Amino acid sequence: MHSIVKLADAARVYDVASITPLSYAHQLSDRLDNNIYLKREDEQSIHAFKNRGAYQKISSLTPEQKSKGVVTASAGNHAQGVALSATKLGINALIVMPLSTPKIKVNAVKQLGGKVVLHGDVYDDALRHAKQLEKQQDLVFIHPYDDIEVMAGQATIAKELLEQLPEIDKVFIPVGGGGLIGGMATYLKHYAPNIRVIGVEPQDSPTLYEALKQNERVALSEVGRFADGVAVKQIGEKTFEMAKQFVDEVILVSNDEICAAIKDIYEDVRSISEPAGALSTAGIKKYLQTHKLKNENLVSIVSGANVNFDRLRYISERADIGEHNEAIIAVTIDEKPGSFLKFCEMLKDHSITEFNYRYGSDTQARIFVGISLSEGLSEKQALLDRLSNSFDVLDMSDNSIAKTHIRYMVGGRSNCEHEVLYRFEFPERPGALLDFLKKVGSYWNITLFHYRNHGADFGRVLIGLQAQDVNQLEQSFDELGYFYQNETTNKAYQYFL
Repeated sequence: MHSIVKLADAARVYDVASITPLSYAHQLSDRLDNNIYLKREDEQSIHAFKNRGAYQKISSLTPEQKSKGVVTASAGNHAQGVALSATKLGINALIVMPLSTPKIKVNAVKQLGGKVVLHGDVYDDALRHAKQLEKQQDLVFIHPYDDIEVMAGQATIAKELLEQLPEIDKVFIPVGGGGLIGGMATYLKHYAPNIRVIGVEPQDSPTLYEALKQNERVALSEVGRFADGVAVKQIGEKTFEMAKQFVDEVILVSNDEICAAIKDIYEDVRSISEPAGALSTAGIKKYLQTHKLKNENLVSIVSGANVNFDRLRYISERADIGEHNEAIIAVTIDEKPGSFLKFCEMLKDHSITEFNYRYGSDTQARIFVGISLSEGLSEKQALLDRLSNSFDVLDMSDNSIAKTHIRYMVGGRSNCEHEVLYRFEFPERPGALLDFLKKVGSYWNITLFHYRNHGADFGRVLIGLQAQDVNQLEQSFDELGYFYQNETTNKAYQYFL
């Protein structure tokens, strides 16, 4: 503990980092009846906090180590931090990035003076290659989070907070590998032990949450990639030790809640956060849903704003659902004159955001509809109750398949025999979709296919296949090495496809 605090108090990070503003979020504060502050790490020169830890570590190297040069693996912000820091200190930096890394991030690293090597489909592939290069070329490896000097560099954010806002009740911090929360929590608890430190993770990447629950570091089999800045399978060894001592609790938020938080930040300070950068703000909102607090000083760490422009469409679509300003529902109506009109009349007081209808059979038809809400969950429940008196209604607002794929595919059911449905995620790079189709379509008849590029590092596919032997099918999937999930029982598929 004391080493991190001592290093942070004497930190050298301001050679490359700036003291970032603590912005008062007026609209969010008024809506939530608390004082919400945004620590604007998106205003660093690399639009993320990672330059702090990278510079603290690299500047601490001995002259001999500096002469060797440094190497790291990263798909984003850490890569930029290392490149900037090494260039500032006149050190050669080799950055290994996955082939799926968007060009905007690759170019940013090159512009900052880093030499880029593209290798592998995912971060773990890049990391293995970086460790090989460390040995082959006698370089110094710069870990993105599991290092005392790195944590001390990130802890300077906490130092600034205590100077900017003397009275703080709670600080919400995003968690990936744990370098940020490990450093900040250590510093905060040393100087202000009364401040409650709360970590925030995506529901599909709960590395610290699971580790604390089981009291040991847990390696997750899969992690969600929407908030790519925190997509880490296992919390760091050193960072976990700090978190166990100084983090009070960890809360989980959905991707839709993250999208809503991105919108909130934009509306208050006109900055578009990356998903990981909005985690803490989503965490504050989630926390206040269950803790009836008023007039407390709550701080969110806006950790970065390196978001691909192409992702904004997806974020915009999901923000209203995350804020409970939109409901997605499926309604079954009798296929007879007047049924469709009756349903529409029941929605006359609501704004329709989406409407999909197609004749299905002689007896029943199903409607996929998006409805704007002004009063959130209570309004949605009242609407569902009212519709349920006349129709079979299914709330799909939390159905990922419905929101990602089905809403773009509604058009009628198929009676294809032995059809099974799977969703896949695969590295998004030129030729990746064709490669996927070659691997899957060579052995099984494809009956349904939907692919949508959300501007992320990974492409998402919904695929239907004719297969009588599911075990054999999934054995072949295992050989592909891609994440997949059987969605045959998903109600959205059963209703509309």
